[in-house]
Amino acid sequence: MASHNLAHITIDDLDIIGYSVAGEETVIAVPQLDVCFDIGKAPDQCVPINHVLLTHGHMDHAAGIAYHLSHRQFCGQAQGTVLTPPSTIESIRQILDAWGRLDGSRIPANLVPARPGDEYRIKPNLIARVFPTKHTHDAVGYCVIEHRKKLKPEYDGLSGPELVTLKKQGVTIDNPVEIPLVTYLGDTQYVDFSQLDYIKNSKILIAECTFFEDEHTERADAGRHMHIDEFAPLLERMNNQHIIITHLSRRTGVGQAKQLLRNALSKETHRKVTVLMDRKNLTPQTG
Repeated sequence: MASHNLAHITIDDLDIIGYSVAGEETVIAVPQLDVCFDIGKAPDQCVPINHVLLTHGHMDHAAGIAYHLSHRQFCGQAQGTVLTPPSTIESIRQILDAWGRLDGSRIPANLVPARPGDEYRIKPNLIARVFPTKHTHDAVGYCVIEHRKKLKPEYDGLSGPELVTLKKQGVTIDNPVEIPLVTYLGDTQYVDFSQLDYIKNSKILIAECTFFEDEHTERADAGRHMHIDEFAPLLERMNNQHIIITHLSRRTGVGQAKQLLRNALSKETHRKVTVLMDRKNLTPQTG
C-alpha cells in the first residue's frame, strides 16, 4: 500500500499528485516530467522521480528529503538530484550525513544550488527555470519549460524531402520555441508574477493561497504567505489554462475556501481553478 493518500489531478497527458496543507506537509509530483516540487514527508509514490525541486527548507516542505534519497538507494534507483536554495545545501548535507551514520549506509545525492535565473536540464527538451519568491530569504519557485522547434512560416507547405534538402544546405528552417508547462510558486507572499511571461503563460499554475478570511490578513503578512484579497486579482491577470490551489490553512475548510474563491474570481478565471485537497481529488486508500 502507498505510504500517502495523495490527491490526483489529470490534465491532458500530465498527472499532478500531491498533498498540501499549511504547516503540515507539501509535496507535488508530476511523474511525466520527472519532477517533484518539494518533498513533504517523502511519499513512496515519489521514489521513482529523479528530480526534487525544493523551494525552501521549512520542515513541512523538506522533512522527508533524507528518507526519499535513502529509499531510492534501497529500491535500486539511481542517485537523486535535489535543486534547492544555496543557503540550504550545507544543512541538507549535514542531515544526510547524520542519517547515513544512524542508518549505517551513506545516502547518495546530487545537491544543486538553485538561484534565480538558473536553468537545469531535466530531459533533453525539458528545463526547470528558477525564479525568486518571497518567503525565506532565498526561497525560489520553478517553471518547467519544454523546448521545441517551430518551422519558419516561409517554409510552410514544403514537402519533407524539400525540407531535408534545405537542412543539408545549412539553411535554418525552424525557430526555437519555449512552452512553459507547469509553474510551481511554493510558499510566497504576494509578488506580481504576471510580470514574468513564462509564469503568466504557463499551461498549469500551482499556487499557494493560505489565508481566506478578513481577520487573517496580518497572519498572511507575518508568515509571508498569500491572502485571497491579493491572490484573486493576481489570477485575473494571468493566462494560465489550469490553476491548482495549494497550502490551505486548517483554519479554513476546503468547502469554505472554494466558496470564497468563487465569490472573488470572475467566472472565466474560476472555471480554471481546482483546489488540490478537494475531496473529489482524493482516492481512499484500501488495505
